[in-house]
Amino acid sequence: MKNMTVLTRWDPFKEMKELQDRLSSLFTHSPLPRGDGKEETMTVAQWSPLVDISEDEKEYLIRAELPGLRREDVKVTVENGVLSISGERKYEKEEQNRKFHRIERAFGSFVRIFAIPDGADAAKVTAEFKDGVLSVHLAKDEKTKPRAVEVKVA
Repeated sequence: MKNMTVLTRWDPFKEMKELQDRLSSLFTHSPLPRGDGKEETMTVAQWSPLVDISEDEKEYLIRAELPGLRREDVKVTVENGVLSISGERKYEKEEQNRKFHRIERAFGSFVRIFAIPDGADAAKVTAEFKDGVLSVHLAKDEKTKPRAVEVKVA
């Protein structure tokens, strides 16, 4: 029988999937049983709070969801035209007589960074923290606010 050269079609998506699976396995905890008898794996997620940014005629408003954090766990700074929100959600210690089957909430340090818009006054930034929501107010600069000018016809 003659030697045959076998050509295989290269599938980049298959290789990407295999790489993704290998990388995911680095961060996977031990498998957990599911109700259907199959095993389910757990992965640890990196945490970054979700934000909403809005504006009106007076200010820009950034609202960040920070459930489970206290006011002391959050820091807001403004420097060189950049506003940063940072903090840490600490991991809850396991109780000796409690066995966890699933931990989906993410923990650890975070930082969110935003460029201050040209129309905002970096010296007039205020923040308040209530019910797990941080609200950061960036007042608009008086110079950039639109104003009506009356035109007189002679």
